[in-house]
Amino acid sequence: MFELDLRSRKPIYEQLVDRLKQLIINNVLEEDEKLPSVRVLAQQLSINPNTIQKAYRELEAQGYIYSVKGKGSFVNHITMTHNSAEIMKVKEQLRKHISEALFLGVSVEELEKLILEMSQSVTRGDEDDSSTERS
Repeated sequence: MFELDLRSRKPIYEQLVDRLKQLIINNVLEEDEKLPSVRVLAQQLSINPNTIQKAYRELEAQGYIYSVKGKGSFVNHITMTHNSAEIMKVKEQLRKHISEALFLGVSVEELEKLILEMSQSVTRGDEDDSSTERS
């Protein structure tokens, strides 16, 4: 499914949460699609099942997935209007990062261009391009 950076300072469960969110937002994982079981994913990624369970609980708390007892975890219908706490958190992070970018000399035009690129990427369902170099 994907790889995690075991040498990163970011906890593994957070990496897993971020990656699964990315897959859901970009429609790689579609609504009501069943996620791999905790055991299967732990085996595939060679990590502790408790780590997977923690990530799944976090995703469920944030509204990205839902669980059905005895069936597993599934991708939730994304309704951003019902997730205002998460939206506020993301907006605060954006404010911080935009302020930092402006301070470092990134122009408003460059930021607008980046936002448009990301908007088009999300509406097309493309993978996240943030790991590629931009000029």
